[in-house]
Amino acid sequence: MSGRWFDRRAQSENFQKSACQANRSALILNRMVKYSSRNLNRTFAALADPTRRRILEHLAGGDRCVTDLARPHRMSLPAVSKHLRVLEKAGLVRRKRDGRVHCLKLEAKPMQQAQAWIEEYRKFWEESFDRLDAYLQELQNKEKQYEHK
Repeated sequence: MSGRWFDRRAQSENFQKSACQANRSALILNRMVKYSSRNLNRTFAALADPTRRRILEHLAGGDRCVTDLARPHRMSLPAVSKHLRVLEKAGLVRRKRDGRVHCLKLEAKPMQQAQAWIEEYRKFWEESFDRLDAYLQELQNKEKQYEHK
């Protein structure tokens, strides 16, 4: 009888711990929701293409016109314009027109939001790994205690 009671108590404690951990995870995930998924999706979709990333690298050095951005990629102006429209929709670049010349400027806010979103997940996983490490240390200590008995 006492063995069954112990098993049920252990199950109850495990359930309480898992429910508590689930609530904690929900709180962490709720903090992550504060970023607009539409904006993040556009940002990550824009950054997924290597050509667009290289365009952003060029713009990091300062404002550039479309022809300057097209030159190193050996692309037609319409092809580069398609990439630039994706970057504009994501809010990563801003276009300024001066007559027929279109100049582009890098906008940092969407990348800052993406970085903050990634940072939340980094914190979550670091905390999870820290808890796992503490649990493994606890198991090792218990194992050492049983070995010495």
